[in-house]
Amino acid sequence: MDSDDIAPIAILIDELRSEDVQLRLNAIHSIPTIALALGPDRARDELVPFLQDSIDDEDEVLLALADELGRDFEQYIGGKEYAHLLLAPLENLSSVEETLVRDKAAESLTKIAAVLSNAQIEEYCIPLLKRLSGAEWFTSRTSSAALYPAVYDRVSPAIQDDLRKGYAALGSDDTPMVRRAAAKWLGPLLLKFSDQHILSDALPIYRRLESDDQDSVRLLTVEDLIAIAGKLKQSEIKEQLLKQIRHSISDKSWRVRYMAATHFNELATAVGKEITREELIGQYVQLLKDNEAEVRTAAASQIPGFSELLEKEVILARIVPCVRDLAQDSSQHVRAALAMQISGLAPLLGREPTIEHLLPLFLQLLKDDFPEVRLNIISKLETVNDVIGIGLLSANLLPAIVELAEDKSWRVRQAIIEYIPPLAKQLGKPFFDEQLGNLCMSWLGDTVYSIREAATINLKNLTDVFGVEWSQSAIVPKVMGMGQHPNYLFRMTTVQAITIIMPSLNLDIVRSEIVESLLQLASDPIPNIRFNVAKSLEVLATAFGNTPEGKAFVHQRIIPVLEQQKNDQDADVRYFAARALQKAAVET
Repeated sequence: MDSDDIAPIAILIDELRSEDVQLRLNAIHSIPTIALALGPDRARDELVPFLQDSIDDEDEVLLALADELGRDFEQYIGGKEYAHLLLAPLENLSSVEETLVRDKAAESLTKIAAVLSNAQIEEYCIPLLKRLSGAEWFTSRTSSAALYPAVYDRVSPAIQDDLRKGYAALGSDDTPMVRRAAAKWLGPLLLKFSDQHILSDALPIYRRLESDDQDSVRLLTVEDLIAIAGKLKQSEIKEQLLKQIRHSISDKSWRVRYMAATHFNELATAVGKEITREELIGQYVQLLKDNEAEVRTAAASQIPGFSELLEKEVILARIVPCVRDLAQDSSQHVRAALAMQISGLAPLLGREPTIEHLLPLFLQLLKDDFPEVRLNIISKLETVNDVIGIGLLSANLLPAIVELAEDKSWRVRQAIIEYIPPLAKQLGKPFFDEQLGNLCMSWLGDTVYSIREAATINLKNLTDVFGVEWSQSAIVPKVMGMGQHPNYLFRMTTVQAITIIMPSLNLDIVRSEIVESLLQLASDPIPNIRFNVAKSLEVLATAFGNTPEGKAFVHQRIIPVLEQQKNDQDADVRYFAARALQKAAVET
């Protein structure tokens, strides 16, 4: 071989032997390029065997290798017919101690299995799967569980029988980590089982895992339960699964109950309305009253979805009393979760029951001490408005909005700004002008830039809600008035606000109310303001330069100012002025 032939692989070998981890990491990320340089034959004969032996390294390097081999790497070694050659290095990576590396290797193995033919699966994947499943060290057995769903429906019935037996062995393994992997992948695997094998094979494996002494295994069986329920008939669910459903929901470990609460709507949908109404209502109420706040929080997040499966009378008799208790819960996170979901009950109950039962709770949550609770209620008011109208809430809404608008956390202030336009639509123009107009303008002077930016976007959205004429009288004069402020931040906010609002206005308003003040700011002593004016003029030319009247206006008023700015002493001003001129020339 000449030096050109050996160069790519030699460079890789040198870099992988470097003491610098970053160099080794870069080398792994470059293996597709090296494989391309070597060509398919040499990549198969030299690069793949070399990578197979390269597992004595730092975890982050091995993680990168496992990832690269699953990124369509077969295209560099001759295509799908040779993809099985990548199984060997990934088999080695599936056995290492670091969980992240094993998980990534298992993920890449399933990707490669997807491109193999059924014959290749039986010839190469099944022996690999049996080696991993029967390995002495638990890491290999843990990785093997992920591969079963990928190959099960691609092999003959005889091999499927062996695979079910192999998976059952994983489900009763001595090592909790292996049983945990078996619980995690049982759901995807049993979706590929025939109906008879659900009852004869999947159910025994599930029952064994569901009664495991480790809660880390039991909590993963909640999703398996949903998958099995989805495959069984109503009569079979009643006969085979009710006991396990009760076990999971009343498990002694709060983590298992948390998982059951988080997936409760999926479980209710899987078992059907009849069983839900007969069996699950009491179980759900139990979760809403759980001792652990985390479980109550998860259960509260399911309230509207679960209630959709119930009749109105049942919601009023069983769910609403729990909602009333949750509104006074000692945990702020439970109240916040409830505040996010409670409005979803209004359409299910209708106007009168909502006014009688839910309205007092809305008002109570609007006065909550915790900002997130108040924010969550306000964010979902549109649903309530559709049922009972917002008038009944408006008196309590205003103090809650004002308090949130003045919250010491800028993130809370930003969140309430984002909810103002939909609120304005519901409250109507007169109420908004009287109660919230000045508040919206005050945000333009906030000390935090993100708030000022959100406030300018808010003004544009309000213009879209209430119309151009409202904006001309209520917003534009106040914004332009700030352009004369001695503090440059206020003048900057004027320019930025106008830039954002301008496309929502018409040319008459821009010409009569805005352009004069904007052009005066083009010669402001602060360079940042001058180049923001240039950006604003670019937006103006783009928005209005597509009509004859707009073109004339841009040529008469805008272009001369930009020509002047093109000779500004500040480089940024010159750059943005030149860019705006170029855009204006294209538009006009």
